[in-house]
Amino acid sequence: MAEFPKGIKNLIAAFERLPGVGPKSATRLVFYLLNTPKAYVNELAILLTKMKEEIKICSECFSVSEQDICSICKDSKRNKAQICVVERAIDVMAIENMGGFKGVYHVLGGVINPLEHVGPEELKIDELVERVKKYVKENEKELEVILATNPTMEGEVTALYIKKHLDGLKVKISRIGSGLPMGADLEYADQATLSRALDGRRDI
Repeated sequence: MAEFPKGIKNLIAAFERLPGVGPKSATRLVFYLLNTPKAYVNELAILLTKMKEEIKICSECFSVSEQDICSICKDSKRNKAQICVVERAIDVMAIENMGGFKGVYHVLGGVINPLEHVGPEELKIDELVERVKKYVKENEKELEVILATNPTMEGEVTALYIKKHLDGLKVKISRIGSGLPMGADLEYADQATLSRALDGRRDI
């Protein structure tokens, strides 16, 4: 049986490790790159390296940034009394593109998922609890924590886990409301649906 050269097989295997990329998609990507000019491949390699070197994780909200603190956390006009908790930085972009939310964010870095060996300790949950405690201690204005994890089983479990660890603190805890069906991802929701979900949040 004929086999691909080792260099092609290794690159296919590397692409398969990307989320949502199966063997067929990985193979198509590799052969697309194989047939493109070398200058494009070199540029792509340089951009990937620059991204890893230049993009940082915000020390306050754990979203992506070119600085130690992202532009949203730096913005004095943002409502620091509203913290929207999301799974990934891409969810921040989805809500920001909606244009209606004026609070700040906290990126967990994923959700609790025992099948994928992701526990609470792998996420930025402890950092969220400390952030909330610090706000409550330093401010008189009521803090609202909006749990905007995706409406999946893992997202719901993560939201309930966070609520349990915030109970007892002087903080309003809400969950994004109807508009997003069970199993949906924020990044794929249209702006109108996302807006209804955020506006329709409920106390939990």
